Amino acid sequence: MTKESLLEKLREKNRTVLEMELGILALAILFQIASLPFPGDRPARAVSLFLGCLMAFLAVLHMYRTLDRALDLDEKSASKMIYGGYLTRYLSVTLLLIGSSLTHWLNPLLMLLGCMTLKLTAYLQPFTHKLLNKLFHETDPEEFPEPEQEQQITEENLQ
Repeated sequence: MTKESLLEKLREKNRTVLEMELGILALAILFQIASLPFPGDRPARAVSLFLGCLMAFLAVLHMYRTLDRALDLDEKSASKMIYGGYLTRYLSVTLLLIGSSLTHWLNPLLMLLGCMTLKLTAYLQPFTHKLLNKLFHETDPEEFPEPEQEQQITEENLQ
């Protein structure tokens, strides 16, 4: 696969989902490197963190899919679907953490840290957005005020 075809394939993907996925991947690598100096069972730590980050990765995809489907529904149905999607993700993480606690090999705290990369990635999304703009050689469009807003601004300036 050439660099150009890989970039084209990435360009076709939903941009926000791609930015979130890259953020989760970057944080997973960063946390894995940061865990290396600590003594203990390194493979168990790596698997725990990986499973948590995988859960965050799947949560991003599920969130996108749920919101995309909900946009085609009326307000009441969309609200139910979004809430149902939230409960599904929440219960999945809960079951994953309970399961990791029962194994006595996986670390539930590292798994939770991996799941929380979803939250951290949301805060890092503006940074990953700028990074992808540079990678794809794109710029964000200029924001122009709507005609109604423009009229309000000129009326405020006259007063």
